[in-house]
Amino acid sequence: MEPMTARGRTVVPAREGRALRLSAGQRVSIVDLEGGQVGDVFAFAADDVTEHLSASHTRAATNRLFPAVGQQFVTDRRRPILTLVSDTSPGWHDMLIAACDPARYAALGAEGFHASCAENLRLALASLGLAVPVTPQPVNVFMRIPVDGQELRWLPAASRPGDAVTFQAAMDCVLVVSACPQDLVGINGGRPTPLAVDLLPDLN
Repeated sequence: MEPMTARGRTVVPAREGRALRLSAGQRVSIVDLEGGQVGDVFAFAADDVTEHLSASHTRAATNRLFPAVGQQFVTDRRRPILTLVSDTSPGWHDMLIAACDPARYAALGAEGFHASCAENLRLALASLGLAVPVTPQPVNVFMRIPVDGQELRWLPAASRPGDAVTFQAAMDCVLVVSACPQDLVGINGGRPTPLAVDLLPDLN
């Protein structure tokens, strides 16, 4: 697996993940190339990858179930790590659902190997010579999981071809994006497709 390049666009193939290093202030866009594809987004402090973006700590800091433009995401040590600076999609992004993993697919009836965001994270970090002991809960961009009373609904992503979310790094960090392989529930419309990650030029 090749790590992302330091500039320009890197395509994240369907069912795979990619990682890159960001410096504080750098901006990166995650683009849904064909529409209807969920991306699991993980982020880790560059100097200590045991510190990671935490959806639960972010919910406590923002008093929101789901992210909004202008919101900062914080780590498990309550430090800002990413800011959502723009969003051209319908605005559905999830901070409730864990990354898919082999146990999830086994419970859904999959037999044998099935790609997962947890395994994509492991492989993507390994491409940079890194590893983490657990899989943090990601921010699931484009994932549509509305809350209906006390029930969650698993709906197909509403993102359109070319829709993008743009983040700015609040600290030096490692970003991992997984084009979610889920094809046994309807979040990707049953057909996982690629994403792209665009490293944007500096604003200066």
